[in-house]
Amino acid sequence: MRMRKAVASGLTALLATAALAGCGDAPESSASGGDGGEETPAALDFLPCIVSDAGGFDDKSFNQLGFEGAEQAANELGVELKAVESNSENDYGPNLESLVAEGCDAIVTVGFALASATKESAAANPDIKYILIDDAADGGDDGETFDGQADEPNIKPLLYDTAQAAFLGGYLAADYTKTGVVGTYGGLPFPTVTIFMDGFKQGAEYYAKEKGKDVKVVGWDGKDGLFTGGFEANETATNTARQLLDQDVDVILPVGGPIYQGALTAIDASGSDVAMLGVDADLFETDPNTQEVVLTSILKNMKVSTYESIMSAASDEDFDFSPYIGTLENDGVGIAPFHNFEDSVSDTVSDELEQVKAGIIDGSIPVTSYLSGS
Repeated sequence: MRMRKAVASGLTALLATAALAGCGDAPESSASGGDGGEETPAALDFLPCIVSDAGGFDDKSFNQLGFEGAEQAANELGVELKAVESNSENDYGPNLESLVAEGCDAIVTVGFALASATKESAAANPDIKYILIDDAADGGDDGETFDGQADEPNIKPLLYDTAQAAFLGGYLAADYTKTGVVGTYGGLPFPTVTIFMDGFKQGAEYYAKEKGKDVKVVGWDGKDGLFTGGFEANETATNTARQLLDQDVDVILPVGGPIYQGALTAIDASGSDVAMLGVDADLFETDPNTQEVVLTSILKNMKVSTYESIMSAASDEDFDFSPYIGTLENDGVGIAPFHNFEDSVSDTVSDELEQVKAGIIDGSIPVTSYLSGS
């Protein structure tokens, strides 16, 4: 599922020039000793920077993916990546100020929690290119349809229509469940959280309708649901997962970074045969502790889109600040392999998921989300 196809049409056209960025901005020659020896290009004058939210860069989720993409770009450009971790929301503003003071040319801010601080910093520093992961930067947090423009002209939002991929996850969950009950819970009711829950619910209900199977979705009704009140792997996350398991759920989708660890604890304590869906990254790969229970993961290809954005920012004076939206069509979102569950899923579900994916892409299967405007 993690195909290295270009995920943003506005960015792909720039990859060829981005690959030459290390020499494109350099002087035509740099003296190597005046003896007729080979000339070496000067180093690229570009400083990429990144700041995490409170989850840190080792969250096995979107902070880690964003960091990996930024690090890959810096390595290919031959420049230093300046990275700063936040321990709490109180660090966001000061951390951005510190990066501005370092002379950063482009600053990646990871997560919707940083949106307000990012907009404030961008307004004060119009010459810096800001790349904001997972928030539209349009001033709204109520799930209203995104109007296509960030509040500050020097912010590029990287967004992901994860409802499309979560639809596939919900379809798979409905096919896999033995109890007929699947469930989801989130950290906080932000659009970037509930978009997963929306797609999951729609996919499970679509399967039930198409197959005539009685499947119940608990934890999210389309407007309200179960939330832990934060994104910590704490007792609340475990108890919230337990509430779902107590309702006979045997496929569970935790949405909110480390809160999935609460589901692991609850599943282990229950002794039940429960499968879990991950979000953002492929949890089977990023956290080996999940390998016995993770059915699949709903992916946001943040590593590639962050990488491409930094490469473009380094190589293009006319950087395109229009929002990038990852979809199934451009491989910006998707689902991971079944891994250890390959022999446990039905024989037909893989082909069915490909058909559903094609239907979502061509519009014959509608998926509602605040990004799609539908």
